[in-house]
Amino acid sequence: MRSRRSCLAVPGSNPRFLEKAQGLPADEVFLDLEDSVAPLAKEGARKNIVAALREGDWSGKVRVVRVNDVGTQWTYRDVIEVVEGAGEFLDCLMLPKVEDATQVIWLDTLLTQIEKANGLPVGRIGIEAQIENARGLVNVDAVAGASPRLETLVFGPADFMASINMRTLVVGEQPPGYTEGDAYHYILMRILMAARAHDLQAVDGPYLAIKDLDGYRRVAGRSAALGFDGKWVLHPTQVEAANEVFSPSQEDYDHAELILDAYEYYTTVEKRGAVMLGDEMIDEASRKMALVVAAKGRAAGLPRTTAFTPPETRT
Repeated sequence: MRSRRSCLAVPGSNPRFLEKAQGLPADEVFLDLEDSVAPLAKEGARKNIVAALREGDWSGKVRVVRVNDVGTQWTYRDVIEVVEGAGEFLDCLMLPKVEDATQVIWLDTLLTQIEKANGLPVGRIGIEAQIENARGLVNVDAVAGASPRLETLVFGPADFMASINMRTLVVGEQPPGYTEGDAYHYILMRILMAARAHDLQAVDGPYLAIKDLDGYRRVAGRSAALGFDGKWVLHPTQVEAANEVFSPSQEDYDHAELILDAYEYYTTVEKRGAVMLGDEMIDEASRKMALVVAAKGRAAGLPRTTAFTPPETRT
């Protein structure tokens, strides 16, 4: 599992931003050819991105390029130029405004052709599918199962809010007048269920009020509590907040590792399936829950600060 706690958006048309992003502690950096790049700057942005991928130091980061959506005239050249120019330095392509499975299948097919033509390992480059309108959400299950290359479903809130006529201009915040519950709960859960049903990660979209870190933490905490793996960051100040919110606490991580160690010991050495760890009963369901927390803690680089000690051998 790739760690995607913080997914930093970087305009491909800005060489200074492309250079600065390499030194930021974001788990993923996606170099953008879509909304953040003006139409007349897209061709130059492709060249910037290829150069940045080939010459930059992206150590420890998931390297992604967001191409334009399939309804535009730019998409096929985005894919061809980026993958032919820097495919060996690329982890995934992000496809925005995905509405149905055929769009993902098209990208998978084109990637396969380029990989074969250029001697690249077939299937290594993954796909992230961005759900940004009502049609995409209705078809999200089919989208999630469209290709073995798929790694992540991404929520795109701004376009989505516009597509359903939500009455707000503040991306990620509750619409004025909506006082019961969370207006985004169904959307987030729908994406999350499709992702988990197909063993994919789920990433929440951006929070545009970049100076409001308290607001960012609050909104990120909502999707993290549901089970999302990370969230977009639009500014360096949001990176640390995302990494913190989407990492388990040290206490929870240590506890998860203890559960895994204890369960392994009791089921293999003492051959018991349900046992006590301190005052807590643990069983197979406990192991599955602990695996999730432990995996996220390991991906985040958390150290273990406790160790399981087997009980004394009984006579």
